[in-house]
Amino acid sequence: MPELPEVQTTVDGLKSKVLKRTFVDVWSDWNKLVKKPKEFIQFKKELKDKKINKIWRRAKNIIFDLSDNYSLLVHQKMTGHLLMGKWELKDEKWISVKRGPLDDPYNRFLHLIFFFDNGTMMALSDARKFAKVELWKTDELINSVEFKGLGPEPLDKSFTFEKFKEALARKKSGKIKQIIMNPEVIAGIGNIYASEVLWQAKIHPEKNVVKLSEKELKFLYQAIKKVLKLGVKLGGESFSDYRKPDGTKGDFDTERKAYKREGLKCMRCGTKIKRAKVAQRSAFFCPNCQKLK
Repeated sequence: MPELPEVQTTVDGLKSKVLKRTFVDVWSDWNKLVKKPKEFIQFKKELKDKKINKIWRRAKNIIFDLSDNYSLLVHQKMTGHLLMGKWELKDEKWISVKRGPLDDPYNRFLHLIFFFDNGTMMALSDARKFAKVELWKTDELINSVEFKGLGPEPLDKSFTFEKFKEALARKKSGKIKQIIMNPEVIAGIGNIYASEVLWQAKIHPEKNVVKLSEKELKFLYQAIKKVLKLGVKLGGESFSDYRKPDGTKGDFDTERKAYKREGLKCMRCGTKIKRAKVAQRSAFFCPNCQKLK
């Protein structure tokens, strides 16, 4: 699933392409991707002629603030990603006009295409069709239960060490990996970066949050900032489905130290990386560097 670095990479990549552009049409072969309004024909009608005034991220959500006090929300879920390009329909299949990154097999699952006033197109490629697209009145979105329940943004300047400790205090007990992945505690961290952050901080993923020392909390706070910033700088992780808006891969794979490295040597001490289940999700860690004390 695209996490904070991938979503931020998408937002940054779209700003130079669609900001100030106006929607003129939208096509879909899987209307269920659009959750709000429920009827696709209504979604299409309401979106038409809306101008994009701002693009930003909240947790793992991409938000397009539009004219007339509307906002378009896109959550890419497990296998979705937004692409910029030009496609033409041939034999009921959308084919990229120009050969290149958009011909990557992970970019072929086009189920929603937006058309803009300058002839450009933005597509949602989603192999498993789990993505979520919603059109809201902006004030209703900002005040929605979902948005009000989100935790702080870990890369915001306001996310101080004290704010971090306050966020963790919302959960009085629990395994630390599960807690930092909870969007009500901290926004945007998923399975990949949770394993990377905990490896960086030398903290076992199953350690109870109440047993973390002040020193460990400081290391964890610093690791979250460091790993997520690097993830954004490198354009996210693309060992699986995710691709940037231009169709190319992100480069965080070159920096992956723990996630999906089971059986490989720890890059810090040489011990083999292990995998454990934490809340039904895989956690990758070094049993020597990240001891469960």
